[in-house]
Amino acid sequence: MAYATQADMEERFGAGELLKITDRSNPPTGAIDAAVVTRALSDAEAEINGYLAARYTLPLSSTPAVLKRLCCVIARYYLYDDWANEQVRAQFEDATKVLKLIAEGKVLLGTEPAAAPETRASKPQFTTSDRVFSRGSLEEF
Repeated sequence: MAYATQADMEERFGAGELLKITDRSNPPTGAIDAAVVTRALSDAEAEINGYLAARYTLPLSSTPAVLKRLCCVIARYYLYDDWANEQVRAQFEDATKVLKLIAEGKVLLGTEPAAAPETRASKPQFTTSDRVFSRGSLEEF
């Protein structure tokens, strides 16, 4: 399940901006390049999953609204590539900070996190086998 779609991107940033950053044809076609948008969304989803895998079982059963927003912001940054302005760059950096907080468990998505890994006891535990030699067994010889 994709976290965001082209329609989500258009709703959030406007079709005009999306046209400007995706129409890479020479000469320009005057249309949003859906393949370019899909690739950026897919890349953004992969980055998000890299953070989520530390805490959640993937794929998620539903997409929380925060992930849709983060996916759009990250995909937009990828679409701008080297031409990202300060606002786009700052939003991307903020999105990755939120993802780090999610991975650390400081921000919850509202879905069930993966089972916590088993932890070892805080003190070392030792086991030994039965004694082979004792005073009694040595006196028999």
